[in-house]
Amino acid sequence: MPKYWFDHVHLISQDPVTTANFYEKTFGAKRDGLSELPGGRTLVSIALDGASIKVTNPRPEPLVPNTLPNGCGLEHFGLRTDNLEEAVAELKAKGIKCVQEIKAISPTTKIAFFVSPEDILIELLEVSS
Repeated sequence: MPKYWFDHVHLISQDPVTTANFYEKTFGAKRDGLSELPGGRTLVSIALDGASIKVTNPRPEPLVPNTLPNGCGLEHFGLRTDNLEEAVAELKAKGIKCVQEIKAISPTTKIAFFVSPEDILIELLEVSS
């Protein structure tokens, strides 16, 4: 069985920079990234006592059909794994629905998305050094 550990919480906001500013000013979070995603979405990354929080605009189309495309709140949580291919195969074998197959998002990071029975989006990611 591959190992898993908590990686991040991903929030959706109509204004990711303002939302990140709130966590910085209110809780002392530190900004550690600001980038543009495909489709013109903004990604702000902040760190709070070792925990990573990602904030983006809503997706144009949700990965899970029952969620609102412009809804705000928790978008997904991420679990890091040491073997993404094995983890994806294992979850599929358990009947857990994969909504995005393995995709490289950088030279060192691969991701896949699954959905829980309650339609909670779960990202699995493998980061190589």
